[in-house]
Amino acid sequence: MYLRRASLMLHKSRRSFSSSNSHDIASTIDELNKEMEFVFGEAPSTSLTGSSESQPVAQHSEFTRVKKIKMEMENESKLSHISVKGEAQMVDVSHKDISKRVSIASCKVILGKKVYDLISSNQVAKGDVLSVAKIAGITGAKQTISLIPLCHNINLTHVGVDLRLNPCDYCVEIRGEAASTGKTEVEMEALTSVTLVGLTVYDMCKAASNHIQITDVRLEHKTGGKSGDWSRE
Repeated sequence: MYLRRASLMLHKSRRSFSSSNSHDIASTIDELNKEMEFVFGEAPSTSLTGSSESQPVAQHSEFTRVKKIKMEMENESKLSHISVKGEAQMVDVSHKDISKRVSIASCKVILGKKVYDLISSNQVAKGDVLSVAKIAGITGAKQTISLIPLCHNINLTHVGVDLRLNPCDYCVEIRGEAASTGKTEVEMEALTSVTLVGLTVYDMCKAASNHIQITDVRLEHKTGGKSGDWSRE
């Protein structure tokens, strides 16, 4: 009966987690702790020798299962950028291993035929849009720590930016790559890079059209770190 109640509490907690705060999760965990102590008393010994000196095996199994439920609830309530008090914090990466880390991000700027023709013929009043935007992307990657409050200061070993005009839908396709050898990922540097490229294209062309759209900013691929390789495809 107790385990059924604990499972129902966990299910309810998971269903409402997106709309509940850390106080609700903590209260539920406290309630589970109190009921565990009431039903089982102190945590049983892991030793099974001497039946008169240890808790029954069945009760030990029940205690373990309930403890697992509690741990699952605690893990669901954790975010790495939030402290135990619910405050924003920079994640401590001192315990992580140093490894080569690479991230690739992409972005698209939909121009419309008029602006597309101006860029492809290099007739935009402010100058060479693609060249200026490429420099902005490299600079943006290096300035990520100044733009994103909880990012770490990363020594980048490489930043690459590629811009291609696509005549099929009159857009600029942007691809940015950031690399570092350190203790934390470089996704934000790659994402910031392509975003700054898109904003620069918009700024240089906004006099010609207000219909320009910056779309599909996303991470495409990353390697290195504890989580390993990841690719969108």
